Amino acid sequence: MNSTPTISGRTPGPKWRSPIRPRGAVLTRATGGPSGRSGHRMVAWKRQLILFGGFHESTRDYIYYNDVYAFDLDTFTWSRLCPSGTGPTPRSGCQMSVTPQGSIVIYGGYSKQRVKKDVDRGTQHSDMFLLQPVDGREGKWGWTRINPAGAKPTPRSGFSVAVTPNHQTLLFGGVCDEEEEESLEGDFLNDLHFYDATRNRWFAGQLKGPKSEKRKRRRGRKAEPEGADKQERGGAGAQEPPEVVREVVAEDGTVVTIKQVLATPVPAGQPQSEEEDSPDEAGGPVVEPGPRSNAMLAVKHGRLYLYGGMFEAGDRQVTLGDLYCLDLHKMQEWTALVEADPGELGWRGDAPQVGAGAPRKRLCPICP
Repeated sequence: MNSTPTISGRTPGPKWRSPIRPRGAVLTRATGGPSGRSGHRMVAWKRQLILFGGFHESTRDYIYYNDVYAFDLDTFTWSRLCPSGTGPTPRSGCQMSVTPQGSIVIYGGYSKQRVKKDVDRGTQHSDMFLLQPVDGREGKWGWTRINPAGAKPTPRSGFSVAVTPNHQTLLFGGVCDEEEEESLEGDFLNDLHFYDATRNRWFAGQLKGPKSEKRKRRRGRKAEPEGADKQERGGAGAQEPPEVVREVVAEDGTVVTIKQVLATPVPAGQPQSEEEDSPDEAGGPVVEPGPRSNAMLAVKHGRLYLYGGMFEAGDRQVTLGDLYCLDLHKMQEWTALVEADPGELGWRGDAPQVGAGAPRKRLCPICP
């Protein structure tokens, strides 16, 4: 049998049919959808997937997005939404979650712009917007900028997000960058914040500590002049919490210094107040995930699980593989399920080690 060559010069062979027969719908291509990107965010809303923002970077240039798309899970089709009102500026890596009322919250994110040739300046956003259907009309959406009350998180990027059992949005960690023209210094964080959409309020996540450490001494306390206790605690004799400093040496010889704050011990001879823990319960090391960005969170049966992330040590990026758990109902203390193995720290970047004062740029400034 003779075959006609194609334009490329190749001769087509016989048609081949796969023996695998897929079940259900198989989507090969859907028009009208978003362009290729990363750092975007997406949530499930009723029978749709709502996508917002992101960025695309090539060797020559980059672009950030603030467009909104919906993917219908019944028809497998994309549609671009055009919300009314003033929405967020283009950004990536923001917080995106669905409120109990059916609205979508957009918080924070990161973007950068070129200030001059070969010099970019990043922006860590801290504004918050509400995307919600307008008058219950199908496909009609509107933007509203909101200003929550309470203990707001400091501006940051690379934070992690999860939804708690009571439908609050949980935010953990991230990095706050101090950026100059040719250098970038990051302050990595490990704090917890909760956003209550019903009350439009931020709350700082304060841990109560182990229940066994909350025993109080109810007897033998004498009346003291007002303010005496504050003077005794905050006077010149007050001690700073002790620190344990560990130096971890990686396989390539790089030394990382890790500091861990311990509970302040009670000075000898000083009576223990009603608010202080008993001597046999004080002085233990604090168990908590260290400061980091880009960790992964998941909530199951009221427990928050945190895995991995990264932080910077000098000019290197340290990739973590530890796993922690926190009971969100009790909010007492973190539990280390898998501790970080110093011998398995992952290092990113093949640039040679430079001096402490040398300028540098983060290998992943977008923090998606």
